[in-house]
Amino acid sequence: MRTFRYAVLTLALAAPAAVLAQRAAGKPAAAAPQAITIYKTAACGCCTKWVDHLKAAGFNPTVHVVDNMSQSPITKGVPEALRSCHTATLEGYLVEGHVPADVIKQLLRDKPRVEGIAVPGMPAGSPGMESPNPEPYEIIAFDAAGKTKVFAKR
Repeated sequence: MRTFRYAVLTLALAAPAAVLAQRAAGKPAAAAPQAITIYKTAACGCCTKWVDHLKAAGFNPTVHVVDNMSQSPITKGVPEALRSCHTATLEGYLVEGHVPADVIKQLLRDKPRVEGIAVPGMPAGSPGMESPNPEPYEIIAFDAAGKTKVFAKR
């Protein structure tokens, strides 16, 4: 029993010590990956690349494959003019299309009063649509009434 107590005490002290060591070395403590739920079709390779982009940026995606996007229970919350090839949800927001991970993180930091953000279409150079000839594009915020405004530009 004494060995068990010692092991528990050692573990309890080791975790905070590791965090303090990281901070002392100028490294931030590792944050838990941000959960995000994604709906996409099986045939879309660019959607898979976008999911990989999110994973590399520290997101923890749960992916649901649907036959077509009309089967996604969350797509209907996105104005039709903003729809793309995949839809995601996290922390009460919708994310449509090839939105860069850093813009999603900005959304979560700023917490604007919007339903979500979207990159309409599939612009060359957006995450998942890598291209040697990227084109400028906008990330559009939308509210429940369908009113839109530019949230970010790339």
